[in-house]
Amino acid sequence: MFCGSSAGRSPHYREAAARLGTLLAERAIGLVYGGASVGLMGAVADAALAGGGEVIGVLPEGLFDREVAHPGLSELVLVGSMHERKARMAELADGFLALPGGIGTLDELFDIWSWAQLGLHAKPIGLLDLGGFFQPLLTFLDQQVREGFVHPSHVALATVDDDLPRLLDRLQGGFGRSAPAGLAPKA
Repeated sequence: MFCGSSAGRSPHYREAAARLGTLLAERAIGLVYGGASVGLMGAVADAALAGGGEVIGVLPEGLFDREVAHPGLSELVLVGSMHERKARMAELADGFLALPGGIGTLDELFDIWSWAQLGLHAKPIGLLDLGGFFQPLLTFLDQQVREGFVHPSHVALATVDDDLPRLLDRLQGGFGRSAPAGLAPKA
C-alpha cells in the first residue's frame, strides 16, 4: 500500500485510510506498507492492527533513526535504501493500492505500475480516487496515450475507483497472482 506520510488537509483522507485498515483486517488481508507511524501510513496501520490484522512495515534504516517507525507492527523489515524498500514491498505484497500522497507515493506507484507494464509482476494495482484526487494524473496519462507515449493497455493495468469497498472487491480477485518465473524485480 502506498500513501502519504502526511495526513493531507482534508480529514476525509485520514478517515479513508483508517477505513482501509479496518476493511483489510476484516477481510483477513495483510497490509504491507512503508512502516511509518505518521500521516495516512500510520492511520492505515493503526486501524489494521486495532482490527487484529497483520501489518508488515518496510522501512529504510535512515527513517527508523528519525523515529518515524511504527512501534506496534506485526513485523518491521529494515532495509538499506528506498530502492530496497520498493523491491522488498513488491516481493511481500500480493497487490498494490495507492491512496493520496506526495512524490514518494507517486514514485512507489509508478515503479510498481511500470514493472507491471514490463511483465515483471501480474499483481493487481488500484488507486483510491478520493474526491477526484487522482483525476489530474489520469488526465495526464490520457495525454500520454494521445501523444503515443503510453499504450492504453498499460494505463488499464491500474484499477481506479472512488469507493473503497468496491475497489477492494475489484482488486481482491487478483490477490495471490505472482510474477512470471524469473522476472521478480531486483533491488
